[in-house]
Amino acid sequence: MAQTTTNTQTLTKKVWNLATTLAGQGIGFTDYITQLTYLLFLKMDDENVHTFGEDSAIPDGYRWCDLVGLDGFDLVRQYEDTLKELSGQDNLIGTIYTKAQNKIDKPVYLKKVVTLIDEESWLVMDGDVKGAIYESILEKNGQDKKSGAGQYFTPRSLIQAMVDVATPRIGETVCDPACGTGGFLLAAYDYMKPQSSDKAKQDFLRNEALIGYDNTALVVTLASMNLYLHGVGTDRSPIICQDSLEKTPSTLVDVILANPPFGTRPAGSVDIDRPDFYVETKNNQLNFLQHMMVMLKNGGRAAVVLPDNVLFEGGAGETIRKELLKNFNLHTILRLPTGIFYAQGVKANVLFFTKGTPTKDIWFFDYRTGIKHTLATNPMLRYHLDEFVACYKVGHMDARAETYDAETNPNGRWRKYGVDEILKRDKTSLDISWIKLGANDTDMTLKELMDSIKDKSNRISVAVTELQELLANIEE
Repeated sequence: MAQTTTNTQTLTKKVWNLATTLAGQGIGFTDYITQLTYLLFLKMDDENVHTFGEDSAIPDGYRWCDLVGLDGFDLVRQYEDTLKELSGQDNLIGTIYTKAQNKIDKPVYLKKVVTLIDEESWLVMDGDVKGAIYESILEKNGQDKKSGAGQYFTPRSLIQAMVDVATPRIGETVCDPACGTGGFLLAAYDYMKPQSSDKAKQDFLRNEALIGYDNTALVVTLASMNLYLHGVGTDRSPIICQDSLEKTPSTLVDVILANPPFGTRPAGSVDIDRPDFYVETKNNQLNFLQHMMVMLKNGGRAAVVLPDNVLFEGGAGETIRKELLKNFNLHTILRLPTGIFYAQGVKANVLFFTKGTPTKDIWFFDYRTGIKHTLATNPMLRYHLDEFVACYKVGHMDARAETYDAETNPNGRWRKYGVDEILKRDKTSLDISWIKLGANDTDMTLKELMDSIKDKSNRISVAVTELQELLANIEE
């Protein structure tokens, strides 16, 4: 095991060192990783042919052997022709090469990447090793502020805790409608894989159980390869390049695990016209929440990361929250601290709900008040959420007990609110906190203060924009 870890770290370092070299030539980390993905798939196909005697999945004339011996602009031309050909395929290959373009146009640097990949035998590595190498490269890319890739990352510790309490079962379908690089789907796969040795169930798990959507071609490529390297979707990728919000889902699912993108819809996105939605709104997170509510089977369950505005926003927000309380069991809300996402100052929560039965009680776990995490010096690790998981009482939620007590433990982090109490609150707000900090606990660093000011400024800006739109509609 130690040797495997060493090899993983060595190869990851080797791959990342080349990324640093290319960055000096103006080739961004994200572009490099994408090209690495394209070339890596070709190399593994070649190994499959020569090591295991399998037929190539790549058309004649566009394989690794047609590329690896070339230099100079002959290499660039062949590579670009290969990308064009493979992006038109209607299978796993077509998904991995979605809208593929060459971003390394200098022959000497393209040759460096080809040589790096050619020096290793990838298929003989265990799937977990290949996957671990790729995941670590994706995570390093997420840490690079210039690439902007951090927006696709949810802390692995949070993903693990969410999966641990959502308990996906082998035979169920699991969807992430905004899947990024596939972290939730992989965690669900790892959770379900040991549950049965039955071949039919394992085949279903690898090829049918997982469904992911993302509207960014680059991310679809990375997610598809990430899953493929872990042994998932070896014939057809479970990742679909599609804007989840554009149309009614064609398939209902058992479990949803997701962290939809924060902020507004990207410029140029198609306007949302969904007759199956409860209310029309321009709020991206509220639309994702509606989409997931629609997408669940009756009895299906969801664990979803959503920003604070979903808990308190009036108008459409209140309408959706009332629907959630009426026709879903919103049984748990985990309040998250700032400092755990690459985006600064984000205040988020995890909502856990089941479709088909009304909410009676909502249990809140406040892992925000008085909690300080930073990505660099104090990242949130899985054990930080152990108390929450213990309080959740997986499998016997009727045995839950508050740690909050008005007299003996007023700062207990686990507290229950009845739905009648929630419905009486202004705008049916779920933005609830009760822990009282001491004077010393409220100290903020200058950076935290600036992040807080920025967050409040963004909220005001959004409110002003919505007010302007409302006034414009009235004047019309």
